[in-house]
Amino acid sequence: MPLMRLRLVLAALPLLFFTHLDKIHAADLAAGKAKAEVCTACHGEGGISQTENIPSLAGQPDLFIQWQPIFFRSGTRKNEAMQPIIETLSNEDVRNLGAYFASLPPKKDKTPDADPDLSAKGAQAAAGRRCASCHTDTYAGTKGVARIAGQREDYLRKALHDYKSGVRSGGGMAAMADVAYPLSAEEIDALAHYLAHL
Repeated sequence: MPLMRLRLVLAALPLLFFTHLDKIHAADLAAGKAKAEVCTACHGEGGISQTENIPSLAGQPDLFIQWQPIFFRSGTRKNEAMQPIIETLSNEDVRNLGAYFASLPPKKDKTPDADPDLSAKGAQAAAGRRCASCHTDTYAGTKGVARIAGQREDYLRKALHDYKSGVRSGGGMAAMADVAYPLSAEEIDALAHYLAHL
């Protein structure tokens, strides 16, 4: 019997160790909120952007948010306004920001669809390009994949053009370039309109 108990204790040790590590590395939402104050000028109060070509961050998946500073740090993504901010962030800040923005409710579009015909074309393009296979059926994103439902229309349009031209790289670059490259300007407009009004 004592040998059996010893085996159970030894088997449980790794579990106890990794459970303890999770607690050590758990994100701090209050710290994330405090750090996010610098983000408000561009990305808006509560992570809802009011600025042209600047994405909303509220409701984005935690890992997606965490990856973006890493891409900026490495130079894979480039943005003059982001660079000085990214340089001040520790890995802990990045983890806290990811958890904080993921905890916020995404933008709820209260305006009616400005152009139902354009949205219908966008829905067709989204289905044809299999956008849901990565971004999920509701386009809410998951893990390291962006939430695109309800994102700013101008930002979605810009991101698709950037992927198409190769200006934007980073996570999902190969998949996004493959999707965006064959899109016409009209399809990009339709996709951006459709997704922004979801």
